[in-house]
Amino acid sequence: MPAPAALPPTPAPAVALPTPPEKPTIVEQAIKSGEPIPAKKLFAAEKLPSLGKAMAIGYYPRGCLQGGVALPVNGPTWQVMRISRNRMWGHPNLVRFLERFAPAAAKATGWHGILIGDMAQPRGGPLPFGHLSHQIGLDVDVWFMPMPSHTLSADEREKTSAINLVSADWKHINTKTWTPQHYDFIRVAAEQPGVERVLVNAAIKQEMCRMQGAKHPEWMDKVRPWYGHHDHIHVRLACPPDSPSCRKQPPVPESDGCGKALDYWFSDRVLHPKPKPPNPNAKPPKPITLADMPPACKTVLAAPDKPLTALQKND
Repeated sequence: MPAPAALPPTPAPAVALPTPPEKPTIVEQAIKSGEPIPAKKLFAAEKLPSLGKAMAIGYYPRGCLQGGVALPVNGPTWQVMRISRNRMWGHPNLVRFLERFAPAAAKATGWHGILIGDMAQPRGGPLPFGHLSHQIGLDVDVWFMPMPSHTLSADEREKTSAINLVSADWKHINTKTWTPQHYDFIRVAAEQPGVERVLVNAAIKQEMCRMQGAKHPEWMDKVRPWYGHHDHIHVRLACPPDSPSCRKQPPVPESDGCGKALDYWFSDRVLHPKPKPPNPNAKPPKPITLADMPPACKTVLAAPDKPLTALQKND
């Protein structure tokens, strides 16, 4: 008579393993330590925008963004660079501007499209590096480099550098990199509705003045010189009507900004500033904290993440 089949071993009762505690947030760590929290750390830690109607809050270099939307990293006539920074967010007006500007710039220049640099973080706010502005979702950097015909890899987007259009003495354009297409690229940006400023290097502004001769079109008033901006334009949009807490920038001067208005930017004070002697008793500058920002920014940080379905919409 055959031996009975062995019964399977009785499974051991399942033991519920303890759930590991969640890692404390930056806010919780700071509260525990009693130290003030730099606002740039708080906003950089947020990986998604806040729930709520899209609104630009505060001033361009001191504010935040509620209900931000993302620009797709690839479009028919644009590609976003430095994706790892997670700075492809903005007010819907900024996203609509780029969707409108990219094909217009491509048509005017003959390029395949444009390369987009920093916009804002998901909830705006101070950035850990790179800019003082770009805080309320109305600023964007667009490179002077034409978009290539192929889709850039993640590695290319991180390592490719923009083209410098200014000569080594910082007083003239670089004739090896500057082209008439760059003039049209800047012109199309300044002509778009809602644009408040288009910031460029002073040498680029000077060359545009020279190309225009004695008469300058109205859009030229918006093209203003600023430090850096030799390899990209910085486009700034006006405060949207739906953002009552957005602080407007003073209007551009009633001047084309050519001629003597550019003298300051080519002075030794700007091009060759004297280094300040070190002061061993000087205290480091106090970092901006949430208390220094518009009160509504506390609500933006505390708000739940915007649902994934809403992230695909521009308003």
